[in-house]
Amino acid sequence: MVSIALFVAVFLACIVEAVEALTILLAAGTRGWRSALIGAAAAALTLTVIVVVLGPAISAIPISYLRLLVGGLLLVFGVGWLRKAIMRASGLKALHDEDRIYAERLAAAQAATGEKRPVVGDWYAFTLSFKGVLLEGLEVVFIVLTFGTNQHNIPLAALAAGCAVLLIAGLGIAVRSPLARVPENTMKFVVGVMLTGFGIFWGAEGAGVTWPGADAALLVLIPAVLVVSLLYVRVLSPRTELVPDLVVEEAE
Repeated sequence: MVSIALFVAVFLACIVEAVEALTILLAAGTRGWRSALIGAAAAALTLTVIVVVLGPAISAIPISYLRLLVGGLLLVFGVGWLRKAIMRASGLKALHDEDRIYAERLAAAQAATGEKRPVVGDWYAFTLSFKGVLLEGLEVVFIVLTFGTNQHNIPLAALAAGCAVLLIAGLGIAVRSPLARVPENTMKFVVGVMLTGFGIFWGAEGAGVTWPGADAALLVLIPAVLVVSLLYVRVLSPRTELVPDLVVEEAE
């Protein structure tokens, strides 16, 4: 059961990151695909080095400390996603719009002054692609290493991440446009719930708590987080009618 939950959580989280990286890559590609792809490849190489360096270091941490550390990090990460998802669902924050983000990135890319460099060609396209893929990729690496190491199943976490990246890359090649139809807001809500649930579970285990039913406790914990989150959406939703100015735009 935990293996399935692990795969689903990593897969959905990595789809969100891959869609955002693809949006940036497509905008960079309008200035020059060669430069944009070199930037993406350089970012992928950098991420590989980070995984090779950090993987063994994380694995060397005693399991109790690791679960406490990972649980705390996942709570910070998951609650951040969940807070934004709740605000979007309740109307306090604008929904994530890949089309709008792509248009903004595209306008910035087209307005930037061209600067040629040896090997990479268009420097702006290279750096935009590199930074976008690297930043989103770092979140993928974090998810894979924390989930995989804590459950002693990095290959499964890596497989889930790989499937997500390949799926989005394939769709991106096929349509060559931002994947605005991917229900990213819903996925962020689900991923936020799952990361928060896992964070509570592993953090408590690291602190010495013994969960009734062991891993089966996740079957109660994750739905409980979902119910509380939906209650927050319900409570916050009426406020948008009274205070419409609270609705804000956000590109992330």
